[in-house]
Amino acid sequence: MTTSAPRATRIRADHPETDLGRKRRARRMAKVLARTHPDAHCELDHDGPLQLAVATILSAQCTDKRVNEVTPRLFARYPTAADYAGADRAELEELIRPTGFFRNKTDSLIRLGQALSDQYGGAVPGTLPQLVALPGIGRKTANVILGNAFDVPGITVDTHFQRLVRRWRWTEETDPVKIEHAVGALIERRDWTMLSHRVIFHGRRVCHARKPACGACTLAPLCPAYGTGPTAPADAVNLLKGPRAGELAEAAGISADLVPAAAVAAEAP
Repeated sequence: MTTSAPRATRIRADHPETDLGRKRRARRMAKVLARTHPDAHCELDHDGPLQLAVATILSAQCTDKRVNEVTPRLFARYPTAADYAGADRAELEELIRPTGFFRNKTDSLIRLGQALSDQYGGAVPGTLPQLVALPGIGRKTANVILGNAFDVPGITVDTHFQRLVRRWRWTEETDPVKIEHAVGALIERRDWTMLSHRVIFHGRRVCHARKPACGACTLAPLCPAYGTGPTAPADAVNLLKGPRAGELAEAAGISADLVPAAAVAAEAP
């Protein structure tokens, strides 16, 4: 097993990448991500569209882990949209308090329950225009619901997705909707939902915001930002996070023996 860092393919400023070249590189990177993160999935625990909508609303400015700690009691107490519509505000606030911004989130959940009860018989609708018209549901949340509850392909532009696709120079856009459309033009529609999960997984476990694990990254040969973080494998493996840190290292051609126990035990942000 090699312990040398992969050699990156640089995009030179005096030889700008063509649109076709960017699309081909993005699709190659998407294939590598699929091999690197076969476990990628929606990390919000849920059973059905309503639970996913609620969990996604709670996830704003909160970790998925914390949301998953709160939702079992919440879902048991409020199993239907009508239950949220008629919820006692103080009780609901107390249940979701650990997720932060609990007053605003309580307002969104009550109004969402009312809207679903009044307009859709308590069911969550399955189209983007219908979803974004609901209280507390923005385009990002709508795409999460569509992709994971209705199997309708959608790109979820969260903070991880946004910074990674810009770091990879898939797009220079900064507006989430424009990023969604730009990436959608590069990747086949059928792959949008899983691409979102894989990019987010990669951002949480390998390509961190301040110090990416460049020397332990399977995308290194295709990444124009290679070198932003440490390139020496012995340093880079320390930055991997999660129970699959050893497997991530081996996928990048590095011995899993170099991965410290702290990396395996570290929680993905």
